Amino acid sequence: MKKRIADIWKFLTYDIWRITEGEVTKTTFSLYNIIKTIYLSINRFTKDRIINKASALTYSTLLAIVPILAILFAIARGFGFNNLMEYQIRHGFGGNSETTEAIFTFVDSYLSQTKGGVFIGVGLIMLLWTVINLVNNIEITFNRIWEVKKARSMYRKITDYFSMFLLMPILIVLSGGLSIFMSTMLRHMSDFVLLAPIIKFLIQLIPFVLTWLMFTGLYIFMPNTKVHFKHAFISGILAGSAYQAFQFLYINSQLWVSKYNAIYGSFAALPLFLLWLQISWTICLFGAELTYAGQNIHNFSFEQDTRNISRRYRDFISVLVMSLITKRFEKNEPPYTASKISEECHIPIRLTNQVIYQLQEIKLIHEVVSDQKSEEISYQPSMDINQLNVAILLDRLDTYGSENFKIDKDDRFSDEWKILAESREEYYKKASKVLLKDL
Repeated sequence: MKKRIADIWKFLTYDIWRITEGEVTKTTFSLYNIIKTIYLSINRFTKDRIINKASALTYSTLLAIVPILAILFAIARGFGFNNLMEYQIRHGFGGNSETTEAIFTFVDSYLSQTKGGVFIGVGLIMLLWTVINLVNNIEITFNRIWEVKKARSMYRKITDYFSMFLLMPILIVLSGGLSIFMSTMLRHMSDFVLLAPIIKFLIQLIPFVLTWLMFTGLYIFMPNTKVHFKHAFISGILAGSAYQAFQFLYINSQLWVSKYNAIYGSFAALPLFLLWLQISWTICLFGAELTYAGQNIHNFSFEQDTRNISRRYRDFISVLVMSLITKRFEKNEPPYTASKISEECHIPIRLTNQVIYQLQEIKLIHEVVSDQKSEEISYQPSMDINQLNVAILLDRLDTYGSENFKIDKDDRFSDEWKILAESREEYYKKASKVLLKDL
């Protein structure tokens, strides 16, 4: 049994990541991709400490929930559907409870300071800062999951965030209208003799569909990168279903506490609300990990080997990639992209990106945009290809990084440094005669 478990674990963590599409049938490869996506999501969920990030977002949400609701209610009152908004929010928090009453009291206090629906003075600035800070924290968290280095510009943050806040009341009202319609239809279902059971099921499915679309939109909109709809929608369905199931448990547990223990229920209102926020964010962020894993699963092929690659083999990949780029440049053909190199040479894309990044750091290649429509990054040599030989590449790879330490290599350890330098010179003699474009 132990051997079988060890074999299964080895298959999940090593063997399955080495299987390429041509080695198995399409159905088997698709099944393996599903297994890899689930494993990668769980593994990254643990390594990225998503629960800690969910806790941070819970705190930010608690700080910003009253200002956010104040903005939403201000917009809703302007359009005249604040009662429907209030019903929806009460329903989402499990009906009338100490938590919802406290929140609405704070919201009313915020709105009571307005004149003609416009917030005044420092209160408006603090309100907007709190809201923008929350959404910015959400974007940062999603960008880290997606390994995106560059955030939105300030202009895009202001326009994108406030567009979202203008749309939110409309979506909430739409959800409320559909929920009221659903409740009415179900209450009078006996009057519709010809209404098939499948229609009843579809009506009951409306809240789930709205939740799925909400999570899908979040996974597409929040990261500052291109997210494919297919992967976002699959994750949105899974995360939305988990959220709806948890919402059902949360509402029932809140009603149970209030019904059977009035004193404890009053005390538990705030902790229960914090628990709801924490688990909701955990579900949401796991869905983000699932979206990332689904879209980038091919990047993690040969992942363990890529992490443990030998120095010799990394140098070989560097020579190979640099040779391909220089030859393509010499022939005046469209420059290579990382994905094209990976596909042609069967190099794991993650390793390809690592090598290309290092070649950029040692200033042997630079980025260009060859196709304005796709805006895909390509690469060209950064020096004369008639001078660019293998020795220059290996020398720059060897000396890349800091050597500014206090080890006495000139006197006490001069022999060790000398033998290394001499062996390198011998090593480069032959390599200096070979141009990368001639390989």
